[in-house]
Amino acid sequence: MNRHNSRPVVLCLSGHDPSGGAGLQADIEALLAQGCHAAPTVTALTVQDSVNVQDFRVLDREWVLAQAHAVIADLPVAAVKLGMLGSVQMVDTVLEIMQRLPGIPLVCDPVLRAGGGGSLGKEDVGYAMRERLLPIAAIATPNLPEARILAELPEGTADECAAVLLPKIQHLLITGGHGDESDVHNRLYSRDGSRHTFTCPRLPGSYHGSGCTLASTLAGRLALGEEIVSATRTALDYTWRTLRDAEQPGRGQFIPRRLPLDFSL
Repeated sequence: MNRHNSRPVVLCLSGHDPSGGAGLQADIEALLAQGCHAAPTVTALTVQDSVNVQDFRVLDREWVLAQAHAVIADLPVAAVKLGMLGSVQMVDTVLEIMQRLPGIPLVCDPVLRAGGGGSLGKEDVGYAMRERLLPIAAIATPNLPEARILAELPEGTADECAAVLLPKIQHLLITGGHGDESDVHNRLYSRDGSRHTFTCPRLPGSYHGSGCTLASTLAGRLALGEEIVSATRTALDYTWRTLRDAEQPGRGQFIPRRLPLDFSL
């Protein structure tokens, strides 16, 4: 029997990861877990596995625009999640897409490097994201290495990076998984001066797709109408659980378990 589809739609502009750990597959799985519908728009194709990225190719902007415009014309987009863009031209493409979605929250995951360390864009991509995309985003979710690239502070602390970036964006979540503390400190900064720190136990191992999982979950929570602090807390808690239950299907990093194993009706 057909039923009215009331799940919020999240437009995902991300790269394709053939290993299934990160990128659009991570977005889709995380959004399904939030009760949202993912509308995946491919921005780039990658050659990567659970160890690292070997190569990537950014799609022609006309193809990306065509994908996004088809979705926007047909589905009621409630939020947008950005992942890998890979080029300055793709930054401009996103700006053009967002002109058709006034007032829709944009979650920017500045994917500049793969979990294994490989670059996913030239250095000028970070600058273009900072100057052009952060001002139209509701929130950005860089880890500390990405925040340092965006702020151009190679040795900067989270607080120092936030001081540089907050004039550009309303809310900034700098995740702390790349540190060496016994607990992970994830810091949410807001332009109004408020600040929230969310702490969770550090898990052993390294993970492929944790940033994608977090950002897409956060976009889903915003699409559901949750306010920014609560949505951040929910997204961080869910992401931590996916890492706690992660599995290692290949020779490299662990992959978050974003969906339950039992799909029986």
